[in-house]
Amino acid sequence: MDVTAGEETRYATGAFSRYCNRRLVYPSPKRKEEQFIEYLLETLRSTETDAIFPVADACLKPIIDHEEEISRYTQIALPPRDIFMKGYDKGVTLRIALDNGIPCPRTFFPENPDDAARIAGEIDYPVVVKPRVSSGRRGVRVCRDPETLIQAYAASASEFGPVVIQEFIPYGGELGVYTLLNERSELRAVTVQRRIRSYPISGGASTLRETIKDERSQAATEIALHLLKAMRWSGVAMVEFRIDARDGSLKLMEVNPRFWGSLHLSILSGVDFPYLLYQMLRDGDVEPVPDYQEGVECRWLLPGDILWYLSAPKTWQNLKEFLRFNTPDDILSLHDPGPTLGFVLATARYALDSEMWRFVLRR
Repeated sequence: MDVTAGEETRYATGAFSRYCNRRLVYPSPKRKEEQFIEYLLETLRSTETDAIFPVADACLKPIIDHEEEISRYTQIALPPRDIFMKGYDKGVTLRIALDNGIPCPRTFFPENPDDAARIAGEIDYPVVVKPRVSSGRRGVRVCRDPETLIQAYAASASEFGPVVIQEFIPYGGELGVYTLLNERSELRAVTVQRRIRSYPISGGASTLRETIKDERSQAATEIALHLLKAMRWSGVAMVEFRIDARDGSLKLMEVNPRFWGSLHLSILSGVDFPYLLYQMLRDGDVEPVPDYQEGVECRWLLPGDILWYLSAPKTWQNLKEFLRFNTPDDILSLHDPGPTLGFVLATARYALDSEMWRFVLRR
């Protein structure tokens, strides 16, 4: 099977993998959406392609908005647009969750500044202001008083559009339920991961995580499947939960409607989600994967775990944990060293990109 990797820069990490047969550099889907779609369609017309796997956040919306045109030439590894938007728009996701009894933080859906001001006077603090459409922690603000909430609403709404306001859930840990469902929303594969370290340490991308199997992971899986079935989901999705430190309960944070950053851990634990999804697109369905290995760890050293260590309390235990270099890595590999070279080149390219530094050094 031939694999083509595309990015808006020639220095994409994955494009240097030994498993990549061809590299494409496309126009920025964020800044030049029309040119991006034209380039993609022209590429698909001239090359026989079984399926396209949108991975970068910036690609998701343009591709799903043009699914009818793109689907003339290939299959898109996303659910149909009306279903995809239920996971892409956090506001829609939360409304579905609340309607189906899924445990969530107390949530408000302001439509204008007056709504935000009214909510600011009613809700208990601290609260979280979160864009309905964004990736990672972009635009997420924790507010401890009404004035800060109103300011955060204005800033997030101006930059990202509609937002939700939620009670802040005290941190007791985080779990992710990683799934593959067929067109009837039947489970075909699942792994559950516990987040051990993150950057920023207050909550962000995981830099070290492990697969788990216990009563809580089973409960999280059941809740996640209940939600995804209510959404009529198909394909891959990650359902993220925070453990409420007050009572140990699970609270829904979001649904990630694409492949997740810790995908390599799922593969290491015995579930090859990308290949399973490819088989499903090709054959219509796959046999359920019966199990996954628990206790498998994987880290994201460059630059995630390094940034975690630099921002974490300087203790002997943290140093000892950081220096455990025998843990498998998302990128670093002697068997496939190309992505490491790609990362170094990408880092050099973005060294003078102020927007990228604001993202990497976010707190």
